[in-house]
Amino acid sequence: MQYTLKKSLGQHFLKNENMCKKIADAIEETLVENKLKHLLEVGPGAGAITKYLLQIPDINFKTVELDTEKVDYLNATYPTIQSKIIHQNFLEIDKPFDQSFMVAGNFPYNISSQILFKVLEWKNEVPVIIGMFQKEVALRVAAKPNSKTYGIISVLIQAFYDVTYLFDVPPTCFNPPPKVMSGVIKLTLKTQFHKVKSDAVFVQLVKTAFNQRRKMLRNAVKHLFDESILQDDFFNKRAEQLSVEDFAALTFKMK
Repeated sequence: MQYTLKKSLGQHFLKNENMCKKIADAIEETLVENKLKHLLEVGPGAGAITKYLLQIPDINFKTVELDTEKVDYLNATYPTIQSKIIHQNFLEIDKPFDQSFMVAGNFPYNISSQILFKVLEWKNEVPVIIGMFQKEVALRVAAKPNSKTYGIISVLIQAFYDVTYLFDVPPTCFNPPPKVMSGVIKLTLKTQFHKVKSDAVFVQLVKTAFNQRRKMLRNAVKHLFDESILQDDFFNKRAEQLSVEDFAALTFKMK
């Protein structure tokens, strides 16, 4: 059974078996370390990683695939995957398990950031994530303050997860080869979160600050604070100079 690549869905399929196995091994080791029995794969494509994940013993496995052609291909090629495919857009699915679960996969590059933001909604049930991204995106997720790559996604993810960059995945590992290097990262849920006024207010502050990242904080976020608060020297900084802890503490001073 044949399948076609769909650029509109950000599809780049892994073809290098050593790399597929390396990613699958990292996922299996992480499941064991975290004593997890539930695994959700995002973007199985033609099953390059999936075929290894299906072999992990004692795991309740599900995978999310939007493309009908790929769903048909997976069902025809891997008999053990029957009934394990959620045929939907990942960004629209309900939480797939009632217990703690791991999220992993070769995330479709055109929605990879949105996938992480969706998983944040389930953070208390998702202690660990292993995902492949464009390297540029992976580095943004892992970026630290005072760097050009540090931004909204860095702060919002690192508020709840510790980020570890695992390894590069060269373009030659894919069909078709993307024009960019890829990278695999691991996100591990923090045991303690920074206190915030509310998650919604925290997100609003971070997005507002970085949407005008070249401006001093005082000008970028002035409508969120009373004039008296804005006089503090702290607001002479720019967004990229603030740590996650700084942003969290600031939420309590907002209007």
